[in-house]
Amino acid sequence: METDPGVSSKADQALAAVQGKVLSKGPHGEDPATAEAAELTDAEVAKVKAMGATAAIVMHYGGNDWANAQVAGLKEGFAELGIQVVATTDANFKPDKQVSDLETVITKKPDVIVSIPTDPVATAGAYKKAAAAGIKLVFMDNVPQGMTAGKDYVSVVSADNYGNGVVSAHLLAKALGGKGKVGVIFHEADFFVTKQRYDGLRKTLSEDYPDLEIVESKGIAGPDFAGDAQAAANAMLSKHPDLAGIWAVWDVPAEGVMAAARASGRADLKIATQDLGKNVAIALAKDQLVAGLGAQRPFDQGVTEAKLAAGALLGKTAPPYIALSALPVTHASVLEAWKQVYHVDAPADLQKVFKK
Repeated sequence: METDPGVSSKADQALAAVQGKVLSKGPHGEDPATAEAAELTDAEVAKVKAMGATAAIVMHYGGNDWANAQVAGLKEGFAELGIQVVATTDANFKPDKQVSDLETVITKKPDVIVSIPTDPVATAGAYKKAAAAGIKLVFMDNVPQGMTAGKDYVSVVSADNYGNGVVSAHLLAKALGGKGKVGVIFHEADFFVTKQRYDGLRKTLSEDYPDLEIVESKGIAGPDFAGDAQAAANAMLSKHPDLAGIWAVWDVPAEGVMAAARASGRADLKIATQDLGKNVAIALAKDQLVAGLGAQRPFDQGVTEAKLAAGALLGKTAPPYIALSALPVTHASVLEAWKQVYHVDAPADLQKVFKK
């Protein structure tokens, strides 16, 4: 599909305008602070190191590149602060499992828990129990219902998820020349940050690219996000043979969309998503199927969360909401983006398949 020079220019200008900016508000409408707000002086670091503090990491689900990078950033951040990580858990996106994980972790009496709630309502009681036990809570992305920053928890650290939705919308529009039919696969859950992405995408397409029509939106609830997305994409491609593109809410569902496109012989389909996972990065490097994505900075988020936790142990007050800007990633920028996101060079197999 040929790109429209006018649309390309419009998309490029829009992407340049949001570079380094945060478009999201926090879970309670808070204005975003930058990661610099979590910085510690050398004297503060020395005080934290002398405490012999402990921390636990309670994930919503693990094993994907985003979660691995968050945990890696947290562990590196805590190691530099002399804080020992005594538990790392994976709830496989099941609220009851996460509640059980939290109850087990609380018995270890860590000074800090860094966590991302799978469900803000179902897990709230367990987090309140942790707070009541005097454990400092730092959240990623999502906060439990009925809890207040500065009182019940330290802060929430997030990517600019609304901005990521905006970025992926512009990249998809550019790849499609600003016109055609699009399918959307969103996260069907009470999950603040994935809702933000979906909102950012829809608003941008409707306001900036009126000739791009969302003909079908389908929610997936997991835990088999790739499989659910593949089934949704298969149905969309069957129902709309002229479908030009599909947006998926993060990289794992996008892998399911890629599988559906290949099975349907639709090598021309344009896919946009969020999160620079390995498989979507390989597709970008090959210049196949994935047109572009908005990347989070999970390693940097993890380091920031560790610093916020340390500051809380010293009695410092943190901003209620800290966000890191979205990173637009295209075929041309994928190798450099990998280094920015994960703080290591792109793996050899990714570099090897890069289409020059």
